[in-house]
Amino acid sequence: MLQTLAIRDIVLIERLEIAFTEGLTVLTGETGAGKSILLDALSLALGGRGDAGLVRHGAEQGQVTAVFDLPVGHPARTLLVENDLDDDGDVIVRRVQTADGRTRAFVNDRAVSANLLRQLGAALVEIHGQHDDRALVDPAIHRGLIDAFGGLEADVKAVAVAHRAWRDAEKALADLERRIADARREGDYLRASVEELQKLAPEPGEETALAERRQEMMRAEKVAVDLREAYDHLNGSGSPVPELSGLLRRLERKGEVAALAGPALQSISTALDALEDARSVFEAALRAADFDPAELERTEERLFAIRAAARKYSVLPDELGALAARMASDLADLDAGEDRLNALAQSATTARADYDKLAARLSAAREKAARLLEDAVAAELPSLKLERARFIVNQLADPETRTADGIDTLEFWVQTNPGTRPGPMMKVASGGELSRFLLALKVSLADKGSASTLVFDEIDTGVGGAVAEAIGTRLARLARKVQVLSVTHAPQVAARADHHFLIAKDSVDDGARVATSVARLPDNHRREEIARMLAGSRITEEARAAAERLLKGH
Repeated sequence: MLQTLAIRDIVLIERLEIAFTEGLTVLTGETGAGKSILLDALSLALGGRGDAGLVRHGAEQGQVTAVFDLPVGHPARTLLVENDLDDDGDVIVRRVQTADGRTRAFVNDRAVSANLLRQLGAALVEIHGQHDDRALVDPAIHRGLIDAFGGLEADVKAVAVAHRAWRDAEKALADLERRIADARREGDYLRASVEELQKLAPEPGEETALAERRQEMMRAEKVAVDLREAYDHLNGSGSPVPELSGLLRRLERKGEVAALAGPALQSISTALDALEDARSVFEAALRAADFDPAELERTEERLFAIRAAARKYSVLPDELGALAARMASDLADLDAGEDRLNALAQSATTARADYDKLAARLSAAREKAARLLEDAVAAELPSLKLERARFIVNQLADPETRTADGIDTLEFWVQTNPGTRPGPMMKVASGGELSRFLLALKVSLADKGSASTLVFDEIDTGVGGAVAEAIGTRLARLARKVQVLSVTHAPQVAARADHHFLIAKDSVDDGARVATSVARLPDNHRREEIARMLAGSRITEEARAAAERLLKGH
Protein backbone atom coordinates (compact mmCIF):
# COMPACT_ATOMS: atom_id res chain seq x y z
CA MET A 1 0.00 0.00 0.00
CA LEU A 2 1.18 3.52 -0.82
CA GLN A 3 1.55 5.37 2.46
CA THR A 4 3.17 8.66 1.52
CA LEU A 5 3.92 10.60 -1.64
CA ALA A 6 6.34 13.52 -1.19
CA ILE A 7 7.01 15.86 -4.11
CA ARG A 8 9.49 18.71 -4.27
CA ASP A 9 10.05 21.17 -7.14
CA ILE A 10 8.13 19.26 -9.80
CA VAL A 11 6.36 21.51 -12.38
CA LEU A 12 4.00 23.69 -10.28
CA ILE A 13 4.60 21.85 -7.01
CA GLU A 14 7.13 23.36 -4.60
CA ARG A 15 6.71 21.10 -1.57
CA LEU A 16 3.93 18.62 -1.10
CA GLU A 17 3.42 15.55 1.06
CA ILE A 18 0.29 13.41 0.89
CA ALA A 19 -0.53 10.58 3.28
CA PHE A 20 -2.68 7.78 1.87
CA THR A 21 -4.56 4.97 3.57
CA GLU A 22 -6.53 1.90 2.55
CA GLY A 23 -9.72 1.99 0.54
CA LEU A 24 -10.82 4.22 -2.29
CA THR A 25 -9.15 7.63 -2.52
CA VAL A 26 -10.29 10.17 -5.11
CA LEU A 27 -8.47 13.25 -6.32
CA THR A 28 -10.62 16.00 -7.80
CA GLY A 29 -10.14 19.55 -8.91
CA GLU A 30 -10.78 21.94 -11.75
CA THR A 31 -9.23 21.33 -15.14
CA GLY A 32 -5.61 22.51 -15.13
CA ALA A 33 -5.29 22.40 -11.35
CA GLY A 34 -2.46 19.86 -11.55
CA LYS A 35 -3.98 16.41 -11.27
CA SER A 36 -1.80 15.12 -14.08
CA ILE A 37 1.27 16.52 -12.32
CA LEU A 38 0.64 14.20 -9.39
CA LEU A 39 0.44 11.17 -11.67
CA ASP A 40 3.53 12.28 -13.61
CA ALA A 41 5.39 12.62 -10.31
CA LEU A 42 4.26 9.19 -9.11
CA SER A 43 5.20 7.66 -12.46
CA LEU A 44 8.66 9.25 -12.18
CA ALA A 45 9.15 7.73 -8.72
CA LEU A 46 8.16 4.31 -10.08
CA GLY A 47 10.77 4.36 -12.84
CA GLY A 48 8.94 6.26 -15.59
CA ARG A 49 10.83 8.21 -18.21
CA GLY A 50 12.54 11.30 -16.84
CA ASP A 51 12.19 14.75 -18.41
CA ALA A 52 14.00 17.97 -17.61
CA GLY A 53 10.66 19.75 -18.16
CA LEU A 54 9.37 18.21 -14.93
CA VAL A 55 11.71 20.37 -12.83
CA ARG A 56 10.01 23.49 -11.47
CA HIS A 57 11.15 26.68 -13.17
CA GLY A 58 14.06 28.20 -11.26
CA ALA A 59 14.98 24.99 -9.40
CA GLU A 60 18.10 22.95 -10.09
CA GLN A 61 16.40 19.64 -9.47
CA GLY A 62 13.15 18.06 -8.37
CA GLN A 63 12.54 14.85 -6.50
CA VAL A 64 9.69 12.48 -5.70
CA THR A 65 9.63 10.03 -2.79
CA ALA A 66 7.04 7.28 -2.36
CA VAL A 67 6.79 5.16 0.80
CA PHE A 68 5.08 1.75 0.71
CA ASP A 69 3.95 -0.54 3.49
CA LEU A 70 4.09 -4.09 2.15
CA PRO A 71 3.33 -7.49 3.71
CA VAL A 72 5.97 -10.19 4.04
CA GLY A 73 6.24 -12.22 0.85
CA HIS A 74 5.13 -9.38 -1.45
CA PRO A 75 6.76 -9.72 -4.91
CA ALA A 76 8.44 -6.35 -4.44
CA ARG A 77 10.21 -7.63 -1.32
CA THR A 78 11.38 -10.68 -3.24
CA LEU A 79 12.83 -8.34 -5.87
CA LEU A 80 14.66 -6.40 -3.15
CA VAL A 81 16.22 -9.56 -1.72
CA GLU A 82 17.29 -10.76 -5.17
CA ASN A 83 19.14 -7.47 -5.67
CA ASP A 84 20.76 -7.37 -2.20
CA LEU A 85 18.62 -4.47 -1.01
CA ASP A 86 17.25 -4.01 2.50
CA ASP A 87 13.69 -5.35 2.71
CA ASP A 88 13.02 -4.67 6.40
CA GLY A 89 10.28 -2.19 7.21
CA ASP A 90 8.83 0.25 4.69
CA VAL A 91 9.97 0.31 1.08
CA ILE A 92 11.06 3.81 0.11
CA VAL A 93 11.61 4.68 -3.55
CA ARG A 94 13.06 8.05 -4.54
CA ARG A 95 13.79 9.62 -7.90
CA VAL A 96 15.77 12.79 -8.47
CA GLN A 97 15.28 14.71 -11.72
CA THR A 98 17.83 17.41 -12.56
CA ALA A 99 17.24 20.41 -14.78
CA ASP A 100 19.86 19.13 -17.26
CA GLY A 101 17.80 15.98 -17.92
CA ARG A 102 19.66 13.46 -15.77
CA THR A 103 17.92 11.29 -13.18
CA ARG A 104 19.05 9.27 -10.16
CA ALA A 105 17.10 6.45 -8.53
CA PHE A 106 17.21 5.20 -4.94
CA VAL A 107 15.53 2.37 -3.06
CA ASN A 108 15.80 2.44 0.74
CA ASP A 109 18.56 5.04 0.32
CA ARG A 110 20.62 2.79 -1.97
CA ALA A 111 21.34 3.94 -5.51
CA VAL A 112 19.78 1.60 -8.09
CA SER A 113 19.43 1.48 -11.87
CA ALA A 114 16.39 2.94 -13.60
CA ASN A 115 15.62 -0.55 -14.94
CA LEU A 116 15.46 -2.05 -11.44
CA LEU A 117 13.29 0.86 -10.29
CA ARG A 118 10.87 0.16 -13.18
CA GLN A 119 10.66 -3.52 -12.22
CA LEU A 120 10.02 -2.60 -8.60
CA GLY A 121 7.49 0.07 -9.60
CA ALA A 122 5.53 -2.44 -11.68
CA ALA A 123 5.20 -4.69 -8.62
CA LEU A 124 4.09 -1.78 -6.42
CA VAL A 125 1.61 0.21 -8.51
CA GLU A 126 -0.51 -0.24 -11.62
CA ILE A 127 -1.65 2.91 -13.41
CA HIS A 128 -4.72 2.57 -15.65
CA GLY A 129 -6.05 5.21 -17.95
CA GLN A 130 -7.52 5.78 -21.38
CA HIS A 131 -4.12 5.92 -23.01
CA ASP A 132 -2.15 3.63 -20.73
CA ASP A 133 -0.32 0.88 -22.61
CA ARG A 134 1.44 -0.88 -19.78
CA ALA A 135 -0.86 -2.62 -17.34
CA LEU A 136 -3.62 -5.01 -18.39
CA VAL A 137 -3.32 -4.23 -22.08
CA ASP A 138 0.12 -5.86 -22.29
CA PRO A 139 -0.38 -9.35 -23.85
CA ALA A 140 2.81 -10.54 -22.15
CA ILE A 141 1.05 -10.70 -18.78
CA HIS A 142 -2.33 -12.10 -19.89
CA ARG A 143 -1.34 -15.75 -19.45
CA GLY A 144 -0.12 -15.02 -15.92
CA LEU A 145 -3.40 -13.27 -15.10
CA ILE A 146 -5.43 -16.25 -16.28
CA ASP A 147 -3.23 -18.55 -14.18
CA ALA A 148 -3.70 -16.35 -11.12
CA PHE A 149 -7.47 -16.08 -11.70
CA GLY A 150 -7.80 -19.86 -12.04
CA GLY A 151 -5.48 -20.63 -9.11
CA LEU A 152 -3.22 -22.59 -11.45
CA GLU A 153 0.14 -21.62 -9.95
CA ALA A 154 0.91 -25.18 -8.77
CA ASP A 155 0.05 -26.57 -12.24
CA VAL A 156 2.27 -23.97 -13.89
CA LYS A 157 5.16 -24.91 -11.58
CA ALA A 158 4.68 -28.62 -12.34
CA VAL A 159 4.80 -27.89 -16.08
CA ALA A 160 7.98 -25.84 -15.62
CA VAL A 161 9.62 -28.70 -13.70
CA ALA A 162 8.56 -31.21 -16.38
CA HIS A 163 9.86 -28.90 -19.10
CA ARG A 164 13.25 -28.69 -17.39
CA ALA A 165 13.38 -32.51 -17.01
CA TRP A 166 12.54 -32.97 -20.70
CA ARG A 167 15.09 -30.39 -21.83
CA ASP A 168 17.76 -31.98 -19.61
CA ALA A 169 16.99 -35.42 -21.05
CA GLU A 170 17.13 -34.05 -24.61
CA LYS A 171 20.45 -32.37 -23.85
CA ALA A 172 21.93 -35.55 -22.37
CA LEU A 173 20.83 -37.48 -25.47
CA ALA A 174 22.27 -34.86 -27.83
CA ASP A 175 25.55 -34.74 -25.90
CA LEU A 176 25.95 -38.51 -26.06
CA GLU A 177 25.11 -38.57 -29.77
CA ARG A 178 27.74 -35.92 -30.40
CA ARG A 179 30.34 -37.73 -28.32
CA ILE A 180 29.68 -41.03 -30.07
CA ALA A 181 29.90 -39.37 -33.48
CA ASP A 182 33.22 -37.79 -32.51
CA ALA A 183 34.45 -41.07 -31.08
CA ARG A 184 33.57 -42.98 -34.23
CA ARG A 185 35.57 -40.55 -36.33
CA GLU A 186 38.58 -40.93 -34.05
CA GLY A 187 38.16 -44.50 -32.81
CA ASP A 188 41.63 -45.81 -33.72
CA TYR A 189 43.30 -42.67 -32.44
CA LEU A 190 41.34 -42.90 -29.18
CA ARG A 191 42.27 -46.52 -28.59
CA ALA A 192 45.98 -45.88 -29.21
CA SER A 193 45.91 -42.76 -27.03
CA VAL A 194 44.08 -44.44 -24.17
CA GLU A 195 46.51 -47.39 -24.29
CA GLU A 196 49.50 -45.04 -24.29
CA LEU A 197 48.21 -42.85 -21.45
CA GLN A 198 47.05 -45.78 -19.33
CA LYS A 199 50.48 -47.37 -19.74
CA LEU A 200 52.12 -44.08 -18.80
CA ALA A 201 49.68 -43.68 -15.86
CA PRO A 202 50.69 -40.10 -14.94
CA GLU A 203 49.75 -38.85 -11.49
CA PRO A 204 48.69 -35.29 -10.59
CA GLY A 205 51.77 -33.33 -9.50
CA GLU A 206 54.13 -36.08 -10.67
CA GLU A 207 55.91 -33.91 -13.25
CA THR A 208 56.73 -31.27 -10.64
CA ALA A 209 57.95 -33.91 -8.18
CA LEU A 210 60.15 -35.58 -10.81
CA ALA A 211 61.64 -32.26 -11.87
CA GLU A 212 62.49 -31.42 -8.27
CA ARG A 213 63.99 -34.88 -7.65
CA ARG A 214 66.06 -34.59 -10.83
CA GLN A 215 67.47 -31.25 -9.69
CA GLU A 216 68.36 -32.74 -6.30
CA MET A 217 70.14 -35.69 -7.90
CA MET A 218 71.99 -33.47 -10.37
CA ARG A 219 73.29 -31.41 -7.45
CA ALA A 220 74.20 -34.63 -5.63
CA GLU A 221 75.99 -35.87 -8.76
CA LYS A 222 78.21 -32.76 -8.85
CA VAL A 223 79.09 -33.18 -5.16
CA ALA A 224 79.79 -36.90 -5.70
CA VAL A 225 82.17 -36.15 -8.59
CA ASP A 226 84.21 -33.82 -6.39
CA LEU A 227 84.24 -36.33 -3.54
CA ARG A 228 85.22 -39.18 -5.89
CA GLU A 229 88.11 -37.14 -7.30
CA ALA A 230 89.43 -36.43 -3.80
CA TYR A 231 88.95 -40.06 -2.77
CA ASP A 232 90.78 -41.32 -5.87
CA HIS A 233 93.74 -39.06 -5.04
CA LEU A 234 94.01 -40.79 -1.68
CA ASN A 235 93.12 -44.34 -2.66
CA GLY A 236 93.81 -44.69 -6.35
CA SER A 237 96.91 -45.28 -8.46
CA GLY A 238 98.07 -41.73 -7.96
CA SER A 239 97.89 -41.93 -4.18
CA PRO A 240 101.17 -41.04 -2.29
CA VAL A 241 100.28 -43.41 0.54
CA PRO A 242 101.92 -46.62 -0.84
CA GLU A 243 105.19 -44.82 -1.69
CA LEU A 244 105.38 -43.06 1.68
CA SER A 245 104.56 -46.30 3.50
CA GLY A 246 107.40 -48.11 1.66
CA LEU A 247 109.87 -45.31 2.37
CA LEU A 248 108.97 -45.31 6.07
CA ARG A 249 109.51 -49.11 6.34
CA ARG A 250 112.92 -48.98 4.60
CA LEU A 251 114.20 -46.12 6.75
CA GLU A 252 112.94 -47.73 9.95
CA ARG A 253 115.04 -50.89 9.14
CA LYS A 254 118.22 -48.77 9.02
CA GLY A 255 119.05 -48.01 12.62
CA GLU A 256 121.52 -45.20 11.95
CA VAL A 257 119.02 -43.31 9.82
CA ALA A 258 116.30 -43.86 12.42
CA ALA A 259 118.61 -42.54 15.12
CA LEU A 260 119.56 -39.43 13.15
CA ALA A 261 116.06 -38.69 11.58
CA GLY A 262 113.69 -40.14 14.13
CA PRO A 263 111.47 -37.04 14.33
CA ALA A 264 111.11 -36.98 10.56
CA LEU A 265 110.10 -40.63 10.48
CA GLN A 266 107.54 -39.91 13.18
CA SER A 267 106.10 -37.03 11.10
CA ILE A 268 105.80 -39.33 8.07
CA SER A 269 103.98 -41.91 10.18
CA THR A 270 101.60 -39.23 11.50
CA ALA A 271 100.98 -37.97 7.96
CA LEU A 272 100.13 -41.49 6.81
CA ASP A 273 97.65 -41.84 9.66
CA ALA A 274 96.06 -38.49 8.70
CA LEU A 275 95.81 -39.50 5.05
CA GLU A 276 94.11 -42.74 6.08
CA ASP A 277 91.65 -40.75 8.19
CA ALA A 278 90.97 -38.42 5.25
CA ARG A 279 90.42 -41.41 2.95
CA SER A 280 87.94 -42.87 5.42
CA VAL A 281 86.09 -39.55 5.66
CA PHE A 282 85.85 -39.21 1.86
CA GLU A 283 84.65 -42.81 1.61
CA ALA A 284 81.93 -42.13 4.18
CA ALA A 285 81.00 -38.85 2.41
CA LEU A 286 80.58 -40.75 -0.86
CA ARG A 287 78.16 -43.14 0.79
CA ALA A 288 76.28 -40.22 2.42
CA ALA A 289 75.94 -38.34 -0.90
CA ASP A 290 73.22 -40.90 -1.82
CA PHE A 291 73.68 -40.55 -5.54
CA ASP A 292 72.59 -43.37 -7.76
CA PRO A 293 73.27 -42.76 -11.48
CA ALA A 294 70.70 -45.41 -12.37
CA GLU A 295 68.00 -43.62 -10.39
CA LEU A 296 68.82 -40.32 -12.12
CA GLU A 297 68.52 -42.06 -15.47
CA ARG A 298 65.16 -43.59 -14.53
CA THR A 299 63.88 -40.25 -13.21
CA GLU A 300 64.87 -38.41 -16.37
CA GLU A 301 63.29 -41.03 -18.59
CA ARG A 302 59.98 -40.76 -16.68
CA LEU A 303 60.06 -36.95 -16.64
CA PHE A 304 60.81 -36.65 -20.33
CA ALA A 305 58.11 -39.22 -21.19
CA ILE A 306 55.45 -37.22 -19.28
CA ARG A 307 56.53 -33.94 -20.86
CA ALA A 308 56.54 -35.49 -24.33
CA ALA A 309 52.98 -36.80 -23.81
CA ALA A 310 51.82 -33.35 -22.62
CA ARG A 311 53.28 -31.75 -25.77
CA LYS A 312 51.75 -34.45 -27.96
CA TYR A 313 48.24 -33.95 -26.56
CA SER A 314 48.58 -30.16 -26.06
CA VAL A 315 47.73 -30.21 -22.36
CA LEU A 316 49.58 -29.45 -19.17
CA PRO A 317 51.38 -32.44 -17.62
CA ASP A 318 48.99 -32.43 -14.64
CA GLU A 319 46.02 -32.65 -17.05
CA LEU A 320 47.14 -35.92 -18.64
CA GLY A 321 45.24 -38.04 -16.12
CA ALA A 322 41.98 -36.19 -16.72
CA LEU A 323 42.55 -36.40 -20.48
CA ALA A 324 43.05 -40.13 -20.21
CA ALA A 325 39.79 -40.43 -18.25
CA ARG A 326 37.87 -38.40 -20.85
CA MET A 327 39.31 -40.39 -23.72
CA ALA A 328 38.49 -43.64 -21.93
CA SER A 329 34.94 -42.38 -21.35
CA ASP A 330 34.57 -41.44 -25.01
CA LEU A 331 35.86 -44.85 -25.99
CA ALA A 332 33.43 -46.49 -23.57
CA ASP A 333 30.64 -44.41 -25.10
CA LEU A 334 31.64 -45.73 -28.48
CA ASP A 335 31.85 -49.33 -27.31
CA ALA A 336 28.58 -49.25 -25.35
CA GLY A 337 26.98 -46.36 -27.19
CA GLU A 338 23.96 -48.03 -28.69
CA ASP A 339 22.67 -49.32 -25.36
CA ARG A 340 23.13 -45.96 -23.66
CA LEU A 341 21.66 -44.13 -26.62
CA ASN A 342 18.57 -46.26 -26.52
CA ALA A 343 18.20 -45.71 -22.77
CA LEU A 344 18.60 -41.92 -23.06
CA ALA A 345 16.26 -41.78 -26.04
CA GLN A 346 13.63 -43.64 -24.03
CA SER A 347 14.20 -41.31 -21.09
CA ALA A 348 13.76 -38.24 -23.33
CA THR A 349 10.60 -39.72 -24.86
CA THR A 350 9.15 -40.43 -21.43
CA ALA A 351 10.04 -36.94 -20.19
CA ARG A 352 8.38 -35.37 -23.23
CA ALA A 353 5.27 -37.48 -22.73
CA ASP A 354 5.13 -36.42 -19.08
CA TYR A 355 5.44 -32.78 -20.11
CA ASP A 356 2.81 -33.11 -22.83
CA LYS A 357 0.37 -34.66 -20.37
CA LEU A 358 0.86 -31.90 -17.79
CA ALA A 359 0.84 -29.14 -20.42
CA ALA A 360 -2.39 -30.45 -21.96
CA ARG A 361 -4.00 -30.59 -18.52
CA LEU A 362 -2.84 -27.01 -17.81
CA SER A 363 -4.14 -25.86 -21.19
CA ALA A 364 -7.57 -27.33 -20.43
CA ALA A 365 -7.57 -25.67 -17.00
CA ARG A 366 -6.63 -22.36 -18.61
CA GLU A 367 -9.50 -22.69 -21.06
CA LYS A 368 -11.89 -23.28 -18.18
CA ALA A 369 -10.48 -20.29 -16.25
CA ALA A 370 -10.70 -18.17 -19.41
CA ARG A 371 -14.40 -18.94 -19.84
CA LEU A 372 -15.03 -18.10 -16.18
CA LEU A 373 -13.19 -14.79 -16.54
CA GLU A 374 -15.17 -14.01 -19.71
CA ASP A 375 -18.41 -14.61 -17.78
CA ALA A 376 -17.23 -12.48 -14.87
CA VAL A 377 -16.29 -9.58 -17.12
CA ALA A 378 -19.51 -9.95 -19.13
CA ALA A 379 -21.51 -9.53 -15.93
CA GLU A 380 -19.83 -6.15 -15.35
CA LEU A 381 -20.20 -4.75 -18.88
CA PRO A 382 -23.95 -3.84 -19.03
CA SER A 383 -23.74 -1.42 -16.11
CA LEU A 384 -20.73 0.19 -17.80
CA LYS A 385 -22.81 0.78 -20.95
CA LEU A 386 -21.01 -1.95 -22.82
CA GLU A 387 -23.97 -4.33 -22.89
CA ARG A 388 -23.47 -5.15 -26.58
CA ALA A 389 -19.76 -5.71 -26.21
CA ARG A 390 -17.92 -8.96 -25.55
CA PHE A 391 -14.74 -9.71 -23.68
CA ILE A 392 -12.83 -12.66 -25.14
CA VAL A 393 -9.79 -14.58 -23.96
CA ASN A 394 -8.17 -15.65 -27.21
CA GLN A 395 -6.31 -18.88 -26.47
CA LEU A 396 -4.05 -20.62 -28.98
CA ALA A 397 -2.65 -24.00 -27.93
CA ASP A 398 0.14 -25.56 -29.98
CA PRO A 399 1.31 -28.93 -28.58
CA GLU A 400 4.50 -28.66 -30.64
CA THR A 401 5.44 -25.36 -29.03
CA ARG A 402 6.75 -26.55 -25.70
CA THR A 403 7.85 -23.83 -23.28
CA ALA A 404 8.39 -23.67 -19.54
CA ASP A 405 5.03 -21.84 -19.34
CA GLY A 406 3.14 -24.48 -21.29
CA ILE A 407 1.80 -24.66 -24.83
CA ASP A 408 -0.62 -21.72 -24.72
CA THR A 409 -0.62 -18.18 -26.01
CA LEU A 410 -3.37 -16.09 -24.41
CA GLU A 411 -4.43 -12.55 -25.23
CA PHE A 412 -7.37 -10.44 -24.13
CA TRP A 413 -9.60 -9.51 -27.06
CA VAL A 414 -12.82 -7.52 -27.26
CA GLN A 415 -15.72 -7.14 -29.63
CA THR A 416 -17.30 -3.73 -29.15
CA ASN A 417 -20.48 -4.39 -31.16
CA PRO A 418 -22.22 -7.43 -32.64
CA GLY A 419 -21.11 -8.10 -36.20
CA THR A 420 -17.75 -6.36 -35.81
CA ARG A 421 -14.47 -8.25 -35.92
CA PRO A 422 -12.99 -9.11 -32.50
CA GLY A 423 -9.40 -8.16 -31.92
CA PRO A 424 -6.78 -7.26 -29.31
CA MET A 425 -8.23 -5.00 -26.64
CA MET A 426 -5.71 -2.22 -27.17
CA LYS A 427 -6.36 -2.07 -30.93
CA VAL A 428 -10.15 -2.47 -31.04
CA ALA A 429 -11.50 -0.48 -28.08
CA SER A 430 -11.68 3.30 -28.11
CA GLY A 431 -10.18 5.27 -25.24
CA GLY A 432 -13.37 5.42 -23.21
CA GLU A 433 -14.30 1.82 -23.97
CA LEU A 434 -10.81 0.62 -23.09
CA SER A 435 -10.89 2.24 -19.67
CA ARG A 436 -14.24 0.60 -18.88
CA PHE A 437 -13.09 -2.79 -20.15
CA LEU A 438 -10.03 -2.45 -17.92
CA LEU A 439 -12.17 -1.58 -14.92
CA ALA A 440 -14.47 -4.56 -15.51
CA LEU A 441 -11.43 -6.78 -15.88
CA LYS A 442 -9.77 -5.50 -12.72
CA VAL A 443 -12.98 -5.93 -10.72
CA SER A 444 -13.28 -9.49 -12.00
CA LEU A 445 -9.66 -10.27 -11.20
CA ALA A 446 -9.92 -8.50 -7.83
CA ASP A 447 -6.54 -8.85 -6.11
CA LYS A 448 -5.33 -11.73 -8.28
CA GLY A 449 -2.23 -10.90 -10.30
CA SER A 450 -2.48 -7.29 -9.21
CA ALA A 451 -0.14 -4.74 -7.69
CA SER A 452 -1.02 -3.65 -4.16
CA THR A 453 -1.96 -0.15 -5.33
CA LEU A 454 -4.10 0.65 -8.38
CA VAL A 455 -4.35 4.12 -9.89
CA PHE A 456 -7.17 5.02 -12.32
CA ASP A 457 -6.63 8.17 -14.31
CA GLU A 458 -9.95 9.78 -15.39
CA ILE A 459 -11.45 6.51 -16.59
CA ASP A 460 -14.88 8.13 -16.23
CA THR A 461 -14.21 10.78 -18.87
CA GLY A 462 -17.06 11.17 -21.34
CA VAL A 463 -19.56 8.90 -19.60
CA GLY A 464 -23.00 9.74 -18.32
CA GLY A 465 -24.41 9.65 -14.82
CA ALA A 466 -25.51 6.00 -14.78
CA VAL A 467 -22.20 4.77 -16.15
CA ALA A 468 -20.28 7.01 -13.76
CA GLU A 469 -22.31 5.56 -10.91
CA ALA A 470 -21.44 2.07 -12.11
CA ILE A 471 -17.76 2.99 -12.30
CA GLY A 472 -17.85 4.39 -8.78
CA THR A 473 -19.54 1.24 -7.48
CA ARG A 474 -16.91 -0.98 -9.03
CA LEU A 475 -13.99 1.13 -7.84
CA ALA A 476 -15.39 0.95 -4.32
CA ARG A 477 -15.79 -2.82 -4.62
CA LEU A 478 -12.23 -3.17 -5.90
CA ALA A 479 -10.96 -1.03 -3.01
CA ARG A 480 -12.07 -3.71 -0.56
CA LYS A 481 -9.26 -5.91 -1.92
CA VAL A 482 -6.51 -3.44 -2.85
CA GLN A 483 -5.73 0.24 -2.39
CA VAL A 484 -7.36 2.31 -5.15
CA LEU A 485 -6.56 5.89 -6.16
CA SER A 486 -8.74 7.57 -8.78
CA VAL A 487 -8.41 10.91 -10.51
CA THR A 488 -11.99 11.73 -11.45
CA HIS A 489 -14.33 14.38 -12.80
CA ALA A 490 -17.43 12.35 -11.94
CA PRO A 491 -19.32 13.32 -8.77
CA GLN A 492 -20.83 9.84 -8.65
CA VAL A 493 -17.31 8.40 -8.31
CA ALA A 494 -16.18 11.03 -5.79
CA ALA A 495 -19.21 10.31 -3.59
CA ARG A 496 -18.11 6.68 -3.31
CA ALA A 497 -14.69 7.54 -1.92
CA ASP A 498 -13.37 6.70 1.52
CA HIS A 499 -10.92 9.61 1.24
CA HIS A 500 -11.18 12.76 -0.85
CA PHE A 501 -8.34 15.10 -1.86
CA LEU A 502 -8.86 18.45 -3.59
CA ILE A 503 -6.18 19.59 -6.03
CA ALA A 504 -6.03 23.35 -6.56
CA LYS A 505 -3.85 25.95 -8.23
CA ASP A 506 -3.06 28.87 -5.89
CA SER A 507 -1.37 32.23 -6.42
CA VAL A 508 1.83 32.78 -4.43
CA ASP A 509 4.33 35.62 -4.06
CA ASP A 510 1.58 38.24 -4.35
CA GLY A 511 0.28 36.73 -7.54
CA ALA A 512 3.66 36.58 -9.26
CA ARG A 513 3.29 32.84 -9.88
CA VAL A 514 1.06 29.87 -9.16
CA ALA A 515 1.63 26.61 -7.31
CA THR A 516 -0.36 23.39 -7.04
CA SER A 517 -1.65 22.36 -3.62
CA VAL A 518 -3.42 19.24 -2.37
CA ALA A 519 -5.71 19.17 0.65
CA ARG A 520 -7.66 16.35 2.27
CA LEU A 521 -11.32 17.34 2.43
CA PRO A 522 -13.19 16.74 5.68
CA ASP A 523 -16.68 15.33 5.37
CA ASN A 524 -18.38 18.74 5.74
CA HIS A 525 -16.38 20.12 2.79
CA ARG A 526 -16.87 17.16 0.48
CA ARG A 527 -20.45 18.21 -0.25
CA GLU A 528 -19.28 21.58 -1.61
CA GLU A 529 -16.69 19.99 -3.90
CA ILE A 530 -19.16 17.41 -5.24
CA ALA A 531 -21.70 20.21 -5.78
CA ARG A 532 -19.07 22.08 -7.81
CA MET A 533 -18.49 18.95 -9.87
CA LEU A 534 -22.25 18.79 -10.51
CA ALA A 535 -22.95 22.47 -11.20
CA GLY A 536 -19.66 23.98 -12.39
CA SER A 537 -18.32 27.35 -11.27
CA ARG A 538 -21.71 28.61 -9.94
CA ILE A 539 -22.84 26.31 -7.14
CA THR A 540 -26.57 26.32 -6.52
CA GLU A 541 -28.57 25.04 -3.61
CA GLU A 542 -30.00 22.42 -5.93
CA ALA A 543 -26.45 21.22 -6.63
CA ARG A 544 -25.70 21.10 -2.92
CA ALA A 545 -28.87 19.09 -2.32
CA ALA A 546 -27.95 16.69 -5.13
CA ALA A 547 -24.46 16.33 -3.67
CA GLU A 548 -25.94 15.58 -0.28
CA ARG A 549 -28.11 12.88 -1.79
CA LEU A 550 -25.09 11.30 -3.51
CA LEU A 551 -23.14 11.24 -0.27
CA LYS A 552 -26.00 9.86 1.79
CA GLY A 553 -26.76 7.28 -0.85
CA HIS A 554 -23.39 5.67 -0.15
